[in-house]
Amino acid sequence: MIRTVVLDIGETLTRDDRYWAAWADWLGVPRHTLSALVGAVVVDGRDNADAIRLLRPGIDIAAEYAARDAAGLGERLDERDLYEDVRPALTALRATGLRVIVAGNQSPRAGDLLRALDLPADLVVTSGEWGVSKPARAFFEQVLAVSGSPAAETLYVGDHPANDVHPARAAGLRTAHIRRGPWGHWWADAPEVRAAADWSIDSLTELPDIVGQ
Repeated sequence: MIRTVVLDIGETLTRDDRYWAAWADWLGVPRHTLSALVGAVVVDGRDNADAIRLLRPGIDIAAEYAARDAAGLGERLDERDLYEDVRPALTALRATGLRVIVAGNQSPRAGDLLRALDLPADLVVTSGEWGVSKPARAFFEQVLAVSGSPAAETLYVGDHPANDVHPARAAGLRTAHIRRGPWGHWWADAPEVRAAADWSIDSLTELPDIVGQ
């Protein structure tokens, strides 16, 4: 039985379109160039930040984040960035009495912006606020610390096999891989991802039926 559902953020709840567009604009490159490089690192199974490093070898990404903030071009996140199924799915999950948590690899500012959206969730938290990022096991230990349920009764939902499905499974959680975004689509039918995920889904609206089984 699933008692707690924990959802990743980027390309699970939110679209990354504006995120990557903002980086392309900041770096002064065509948006399609950075998009193509994102695709390349996805296929290669590399970290998404490597797309930026391919454009600017040796770049200090944390320093660039700070420079963007100082220039008034920091992170932005609002209702337009949510996928259409987010509110209906989270509302339906909470209506069944489940605990719903949002936890992903994002900055503290992203956490503030997400909480300002008043999502139908019991907790919204980011890796930047915890001080530990996926795929580290310590991240999923933090997930279980706030879950309120044993690992076998906690479902982690995400698009990224290496950051979401595999480490969550290794920590004992149940897992759902969503076919969404570059990572979700490219790896959706990979045998190792299918084997590691308890469920493979195309929409968050499938979750209420899954947890009701």
